[in-house]
Amino acid sequence: MTTVQGSSVDVPTPDGIADAYLAHPAQGGPYPAVLLNMDAFGLRPQLREMADRIAAAGYVVLVPNAFYRKGRAPVVELPEFIDPGARPDLFQQLGPLLYSLTPELVLRDAGAYLDWLAASPLTTDGPVGITGYCMGAGIALRVAAGYPDRVAAAAGFHGAMLASDAPTSPHLLAGEITAELYFGHADQDQNNPPEQIERLEKALTEAGVRHRSEVYPGAHHGFTQADTAAYQAEGDERHWAALLDLFARTL
Repeated sequence: MTTVQGSSVDVPTPDGIADAYLAHPAQGGPYPAVLLNMDAFGLRPQLREMADRIAAAGYVVLVPNAFYRKGRAPVVELPEFIDPGARPDLFQQLGPLLYSLTPELVLRDAGAYLDWLAASPLTTDGPVGITGYCMGAGIALRVAAGYPDRVAAAAGFHGAMLASDAPTSPHLLAGEITAELYFGHADQDQNNPPEQIERLEKALTEAGVRHRSEVYPGAHHGFTQADTAAYQAEGDERHWAALLDLFARTL
């Protein structure tokens, strides 16, 4: 079993300092870099544990606090076990944070994160992998399109609004992507209904993007997050197999 070293780091961006978590194998290196894009609940122990698991497979993993402009994580105080049904006030607090993160800011931040990873002595010179959860799945799609020469693989799980009617919907960027993509969709997800899954699939196929999209049966929005009421162990393990297989193949 690979020993993993984790630490809190500060990443300079054009708009300030993003606090982040960095995980990597304790010995050897350098290793390929992976950027993990958080879900709406933010940088917390659950995401650190996920970063550690990826790092144990031989990667340097950076998990930025996407809401750093509003403060260091946790920007919103969270219970140890997150049940949105019992805490409707959570989304009232998170909503403004989500809407403040525009596509322009996402790409600007991603450039800073990729530069930081590229400059690290821990990482190899090759392209990076990306994974994202909930809102982070859309971010992964945008970053793959925005930095096609730097991203070799991108994955998204229980993504929200990936192929909406909005003029800024991420699926409209399919033609810019050169990375190989993987999406694990939840079939019980109101944030990503079947028509959007089909629209995303059509956009990626027509653009000639190497990709695989799978719908996970019985899974709800957030099924990979063990500290939430949406967690599904079967879907989570399936997600790990698909994600690590994608990275092993491309990085």
